[in-house]
Amino acid sequence: MLGEGEARPIALLEQVDRLLAAAGAAPGDLAALALGVGPGRYTSIRLALATGRALALALDLPVAAVSTLDVLAAGAPGAVPVIDARRGELFAPGPGGPVCMPAAGLPVEPGVLLVGDGALRYRAELEARGATIPSDDDPRHRPRAALLAGLADGFGPAEAAEPLYLRAPDAERTRKAFPRA
Repeated sequence: MLGEGEARPIALLEQVDRLLAAAGAAPGDLAALALGVGPGRYTSIRLALATGRALALALDLPVAAVSTLDVLAAGAPGAVPVIDARRGELFAPGPGGPVCMPAAGLPVEPGVLLVGDGALRYRAELEARGATIPSDDDPRHRPRAALLAGLADGFGPAEAAEPLYLRAPDAERTRKAFPRA
């Protein structure tokens, strides 16, 4: 899972190597890969998923796609996970699946526990509406690889792991706003 900042495939592969070395394992020891597929920032999802797919293809491993919202929920039972989607929006669970919505439109029941970087970004607004949000350093705000691995099921071919995009990337919005002559 990528952290904050720029996602770079080389840095991601270096992290994979360090994790394997710390576990006393080698790439050939892997039996499958669990890939976080979002929702999240477009570029980070693309790079992480492309890197995971490439590893799976190179090592001939099956993959399972796991939602970041599901990972956050697994780390905070009973909480509602919300991810900062930027532009004043949140990625959140919805009645028919994950949605992207304005932070001001998130339904908040009094006392509901919210976790994730979206809860941190909009803390003041959400707490004013009755939400409970753990401290900034609480680990429930971050998706953890062990939880992602625990949720992985339905393993299949790498190309079947699809990103969970809930809106168009900024570049596409810019192209529509400023079409070429």
